[in-house]
Amino acid sequence: MSPNVTAAPGSTAVPAEAVAPLTRGITVLRRLTEADGTASLSGLERASGLARSTVDRITATLARMGYVRLDGRDAVLAPRLMELGNAYLAALRLPELLHPHADALADELDESVSLAVGDQDGIRFIHQATRRRAMSLSFRIGDLLPVERTAPGPLFATEWDAAEWQRWHERRAADPEDRGFPAVPARSRPLEDDDRGEETSGRRRGVTLGDDFEERTAAARERGWALDDQLIEPGLVALAVPVRDPDGRIACVVSVVSHTSRHTAAGLRDALLPRLRTSVAAMERELREAPPAEPAPPAGPAGLAAWTGASKQELGREFVESLARGLTVITSFGEGRSELTITEVARATGLARATARRALITLEHLGYVTAHDGVFRLTPRVLGLGFPALSRTTLPDVAAPHLAALSQRVHESASLAVLTGDEIRYTALFTTSRVMSVNITVGTRLPAYATSLGRVMLADLPDPRLPDPSGLVARTPRTVTDPAELRAVLDRVRRDGYALVDGELEEGLRSIAVPVRERGGRVVAAANVALHSSRRTPEECVEDVLPELFATASRIEADLHIAGRFRKVPRA
Repeated sequence: MSPNVTAAPGSTAVPAEAVAPLTRGITVLRRLTEADGTASLSGLERASGLARSTVDRITATLARMGYVRLDGRDAVLAPRLMELGNAYLAALRLPELLHPHADALADELDESVSLAVGDQDGIRFIHQATRRRAMSLSFRIGDLLPVERTAPGPLFATEWDAAEWQRWHERRAADPEDRGFPAVPARSRPLEDDDRGEETSGRRRGVTLGDDFEERTAAARERGWALDDQLIEPGLVALAVPVRDPDGRIACVVSVVSHTSRHTAAGLRDALLPRLRTSVAAMERELREAPPAEPAPPAGPAGLAAWTGASKQELGREFVESLARGLTVITSFGEGRSELTITEVARATGLARATARRALITLEHLGYVTAHDGVFRLTPRVLGLGFPALSRTTLPDVAAPHLAALSQRVHESASLAVLTGDEIRYTALFTTSRVMSVNITVGTRLPAYATSLGRVMLADLPDPRLPDPSGLVARTPRTVTDPAELRAVLDRVRRDGYALVDGELEEGLRSIAVPVRERGGRVVAAANVALHSSRRTPEECVEDVLPELFATASRIEADLHIAGRFRKVPRA
């Protein structure tokens, strides 16, 4: 098989109807994911085995789709790519239904809690409820781990047939050091009995990590739970229990992850197994009682055929139309659309049935969909297309490229800030090359009442918190310090949707700001443009800058809503 084909393990020869550009595009996305989201174009050429011209065309297409950002000679994964993984998670429904239980369990135990699904002879995490500690014990959502080095793995293996066990043996023989699993440390040492505690005492010295997997699977089948006693890396221990669907099959596995400074593996089991089982019972009840999902609109662009046609006309041969259409097939799945026929996929995407069929054949060959009786389903492998690298994206990460573009368009400084009590804190900032420019750095704190950024965020609060009147200090003669007048200003900001502050923070400094809202509509940050008053009048700020600022906020929100669909995006 040529190096540019990324077929699923154990797959047969490439089908005659497979779409080669789609296969190559997925190869590039996988290589970018393995590079933690950023790679040079020449590096992608080497890693993928594709010609440089092919890499250029693929990245240009992905950039057009909003899936990557071209930054000089580098390609960078963009938050919008997460809509592929979101399609799988929405179709699965487990994160939406079970995450409240996982989060509550993590709060109660003060330990990290994860939900995982099986992906052939590996596992992938679909939800993480982590604890804020110096020793952080979590993997990224979508990371692929070998089953034999995890707590959930033996539980999933209890449902394997002979062919699945054979595939596992072949993979272990072909990759004895786990080089195909970049999310975990390679197998670098034999595991001595003294390292493992009572669960493995008496086993022969020098057992390699995971070589007792069949024994652990048999024990998991008998006990109904499984342990990871430092199989991934020294110090990490985990306890796992399966969550079964109404048919009795394992839907996912919930695990509690800790550190040996707090628990031994046996101690973790003794202390937490009863509480974990109680939480699993509540999760299984949730799965039994949940009403059927109402189909939501597909995530992909409406009028896909027209959009790709227009993109092809504009970009010419640099736009790979079949790649764009093939990836959008993935987004036709989602909540209430976990199983689709070829006809349903064609209807959801606007593609010709033959085009949808070829894309599905290709995705099935690569392991991203499965087919049974003419019905297709997404597999967990879809999460491997950028989701791990993007799953820790912060709000400043999301906003940065949009603010940079805004600053370039208006030739002024652009910023993002969050509200912390009575102050704002700058989390992203882009300045222009001027002799006189706004001199503020990331992390700077300023009083919210005297800034456009702060007023936008204060205006969103049901009952805006204003400092004690003694705290309303006049920074300049123009600063509003009267509480009644300031409340009237906030009412106007709430009505107009923006704030303009002219010389109230500093003489000669003029700024205009708009809110940035998360999913659900709550304001989580504000974006602004700041400039010297000699360059634009207040009226020109409203007429020329405000439309650009609103457009930028909309772009940030669109990416934020995708990135925050199944996870909480950190504000900083």
